[in-house]
Amino acid sequence: MLELFTVVGFILAGYSVIANDSVQTLGTWIASNREKFKWTTLWAAASAVLVVTLVYGWYTGDGDISFGRLTKIPYKEPQWYHAIAPLALVLLTRRGIPVSTSFLVLSAFASTFVLEKMLMKSIMGYGLAAVVAYALWLIISRLVDEKEDVSKGSKKFWRTFQWLSTGFLWYTWLSHDVANIAVFLPRSLEVSQLIMVIVFFVVGLGWIFYKQGGAIQQIVLDKQSTKYVRSATLIDLVYAFLLLYFKQLNNIPMSTTWVFVGLLCGRELALNTGLTKKGNLKTIFPIVAKDFLKLIVGLLVSVAIVLAIHYGTDGSMDAEPAATEQTQQPVTEVEVISETTDSTATAADTAAVTTP
Repeated sequence: MLELFTVVGFILAGYSVIANDSVQTLGTWIASNREKFKWTTLWAAASAVLVVTLVYGWYTGDGDISFGRLTKIPYKEPQWYHAIAPLALVLLTRRGIPVSTSFLVLSAFASTFVLEKMLMKSIMGYGLAAVVAYALWLIISRLVDEKEDVSKGSKKFWRTFQWLSTGFLWYTWLSHDVANIAVFLPRSLEVSQLIMVIVFFVVGLGWIFYKQGGAIQQIVLDKQSTKYVRSATLIDLVYAFLLLYFKQLNNIPMSTTWVFVGLLCGRELALNTGLTKKGNLKTIFPIVAKDFLKLIVGLLVSVAIVLAIHYGTDGSMDAEPAATEQTQQPVTEVEVISETTDSTATAADTAAVTTP
């Protein structure tokens, strides 16, 4: 049964990571290239970076593909309740809600202390991404007009630059979020297990590119100019360096979803305060608020499931010692009575021998 829970949890978590989180890194790339390249070409390029990243992480981590993100979350044999978290994630993802995979999946295995650290780091990620994006795009909006695409003469340069920046972002993101799948697996994988993980990822990516990003892609398409190659490149580059900063900060896992949505939020606000008329801020605020509300809904669901898992498992663990004590108590009393009887009999025998 444990192997069954491991396989089910791995498949559900893997689907959620591919369908929900990978769009954060590949969404702008898909949006700006889907009319220029076939989906199979984009799939092959993304898969190549994926294979190199997983093999590199496996080799340098002595069989561990999590890039050290699970050092504070020791391996536990997956139980049925661990599969509930990615199952809820699949259902929310199909609704187009950008749920944090890290909150929902990793926290089911982590302690409440680690959960608190993950939450604080993710909130800081959202805030920092929004502030950095707002400041940068206030400057960028005064240098270039992101409402217009680049000229044909410079499009080749920006297209090449975008592919390079997306590859860097894809690698950086994978080094963060592959832990959400690796948590169901042994910390040291055999070569055959690594190959199965890679095949699963590549097939899942193929489905995402075939569906052009899925439901979560709409969050990217709703934002201004994300289908333009220059705008997509700038978003990818800023996002990559933000993730790299948090990767080097410490090995506590975090929600990359919150960083991504915070980045788009800050950028959108900057474009509407620096480029367009003042009245358009009222138009863009509902979009930003809707994305933030989706994050909150996803967070509440994540925390509720995680607390239910911890409460249920802690309660069962507390009940086991109590039952053990009740079972052992009569045995202890019998042993005491037996020892007392033996002592009395021994004393009587001694007295009988010593009496003249």
